[in-house]
Amino acid sequence: MRVVIAEDSVLLQAGLAKVLEALGFDVIAAVGDADSLLASIDSQQPDVAIIDVRMPPGHSDEGMRAALVIRRQWPDVGVLLLSQYVEERYATELLTSSTNGVGYLLKQRVANVEEFAESVRRVAAGGTALDPDVVSQLLLRRAETPLDRLTSREKEVLALMAEGRSNPAIAGRLVVTESAVAKHINNIFTKLDLPPADSDHRRVLAVLHFLGHSKP
Repeated sequence: MRVVIAEDSVLLQAGLAKVLEALGFDVIAAVGDADSLLASIDSQQPDVAIIDVRMPPGHSDEGMRAALVIRRQWPDVGVLLLSQYVEERYATELLTSSTNGVGYLLKQRVANVEEFAESVRRVAAGGTALDPDVVSQLLLRRAETPLDRLTSREKEVLALMAEGRSNPAIAGRLVVTESAVAKHINNIFTKLDLPPADSDHRRVLAVLHFLGHSKP
């Protein structure tokens, strides 16, 4: 799996590269600014780009803006954003057009090497990886929507779906059976007024409801 890293902190950049290479990833480029990132994407066509939200020269949203360019011009390249803090606007902006092959994690999650590697693989494969703290904040901001119909456990399941978790992974996290998870998901589909369709499609629509990107 081919990876490009865009991080202006030399120490963190080197640490990410070392960790990923030790886990079998092929780090084909490690850059420190948005322009170099886009040049690397254009020439290397990686499976996934790991991008710091704030990079030179302004250290504001250069990484975020580069990620949006990648989503438009190279939609097959997964984009995993790293941020020091929960920045809801950036997470929402990234997820507005599609939840396929995107991720938003806090940098502290990198310390859990196996979980971080799982997130990179999931995004590269076209899935979603959202930091639990980001998911929690987005959920708290939503009110008076079909989400209010969900039980507490159904909201937990939907939050884990938004993180990109599979049914077995959700079952493991909540310590319930997979059949129980499937039942909760079917209830979620019903309460969010999502008509019968391909299950993966309805799963994406449910997550979009959760993130506030589709109207009830």
